[in-house]
Amino acid sequence: GILDRIAANNGDTVQTGDLLAVVNIAPAAGDTRTTAKQPGAEKVSAAPDPDSPDADPVLTPAVRRLIKETQIDPDEITGTGKDGRIQKSDVLAYLDTQKTKVREPVSAESPAPVSNQEISAQARPEQRVPMTRLRSRIAERLLQAQQNAAILTTFNEIDLYAADTLRKRYRDAFEKQHAAKLGYMSFFVKATVGALKRFPVVNASIGGQDIICHGYYDFGIAPGSAIGLVLR
Repeated sequence: GILDRIAANNGDTVQTGDLLAVVNIAPAAGDTRTTAKQPGAEKVSAAPDPDSPDADPVLTPAVRRLIKETQIDPDEITGTGKDGRIQKSDVLAYLDTQKTKVREPVSAESPAPVSNQEISAQARPEQRVPMTRLRSRIAERLLQAQQNAAILTTFNEIDLYAADTLRKRYRDAFEKQHAAKLGYMSFFVKATVGALKRFPVVNASIGGQDIICHGYYDFGIAPGSAIGLVLR
């Protein structure tokens, strides 16, 4: 068929049954009727040339959703798929490139003065992404389940041989320098930060109708002391 009219724009909130678009059905193969006889067909212009610089890139639903969530311009991404089509791996590679640019040190030539408030905001970056209707409903159901159902804990076994070997190698030197024993908690925190960097959505929170992706990592650890566990 031919897309004749778009009734809902990208980012609009629609309800079930609302009109999204009008599609004119093209004649089947062998049908003697012409496209001109289709309602509204005379309003449709020729399809844009894919090689034209003004043509929009063809995006799969997964790529389109990722671009919308990260709020990036698809024109800045170089596609490696067939006919230059943008793939999900292209978007992820572009995001990694942008993160690398952010981490690059700023030139020390004539640095501009920065206030304490700006420094605090830069040290704890956040990105606010509007939730889709599906994610909003999932969050609502999860909150209801948390309030009305028992919370369980899952245990998974892992091989800590490498961490144990590293701990034994530096245990004595660490205790001599810092007057404290080298435990396993530092390895757990290091592994958790690595996992959160790989899956940033796990390090997100919900604020109203938005998902807030945090660019920092906070941990609550209760170390043992003479008076018991103390949350730090």
